[in-house]
Amino acid sequence: MAHAIWKGSIGFGLVQIPVSLHSAEESKDLSFTLLDERDLSPVGYERINKRTGERVPWGSVVKGYEYDKDAYVVLGDEDFRRANVEATQTVDILAFVSAPEVEPIYFERPYYLAPDRRGQKAYALLREALRRTGKIGIASVVIRTRQHVAAVMVRGQVLVLQLLRFAHEIRSVDDLQLPGDELEALGVSKKELDMAERLIEGMVDEWRPGEYRDRYREDLLALIDRRVEAGQIREIAPEEKPAERAAPKVIDMMALLKESLEQRAKAGPAGRPRKVAAGAQEAAPSRKAARTRRAAR
Repeated sequence: MAHAIWKGSIGFGLVQIPVSLHSAEESKDLSFTLLDERDLSPVGYERINKRTGERVPWGSVVKGYEYDKDAYVVLGDEDFRRANVEATQTVDILAFVSAPEVEPIYFERPYYLAPDRRGQKAYALLREALRRTGKIGIASVVIRTRQHVAAVMVRGQVLVLQLLRFAHEIRSVDDLQLPGDELEALGVSKKELDMAERLIEGMVDEWRPGEYRDRYREDLLALIDRRVEAGQIREIAPEEKPAERAAPKVIDMMALLKESLEQRAKAGPAGRPRKVAAGAQEAAPSRKAARTRRAAR
């Protein structure tokens, strides 16, 4: 089981159940690195001004909300801090509803809730009460500074915290061209409907999620394995490897001290630092010194 995201409690009424929150989702997406095909160097994210085509320094990047076409309200870090919801460690159950009432479209991401030693009895009590009543708890919870609405549900022996989408996050279907309920006007006959129902009934089966597999991912992995076995791979030559991906080096303190003394000796007579006029820029340090200092950090 992955490390707990946080430790807190489930609260309903005056009952507090100590729990820890664990992700119940494990991403199996294949991760690909963007490369420059000329030397296989990774291609980083570029901050490009879409109007001028020029790169934008981090210091000039702000966040803006487009409230109208090409009209923005700019928000700073303090605005986001002020709007942040207070981080709590409580799954605060607000109400209990029948499970079928929550449509699947609202489901977003599952987490496991695990009790600590002090919460075993209360955890089991809530779990069995939910199971017997067929209810789920609708709760408010803060995860990583964002507030969520969530459902506390039973799955076997574990309580699941299923994050839900807010109503405003569900898109309206008003703009979709959907057929109405007048089947005759649409040309759907009773015979066709009866045949469709028989087809569905003939395909009814038990839900066995393990039988459904990601064939696309498996085919991609098989293709990659075949190319590795056939030697159809390209490796980055040592001189082409990006500096940030190089193996960390052991810091030679004597070399650092020696280079520092040499640079200070070059700075001016008697080791005094060379004077720089106001507004002028100090000469760039050697690449070797810069790399050494970065490694030292």
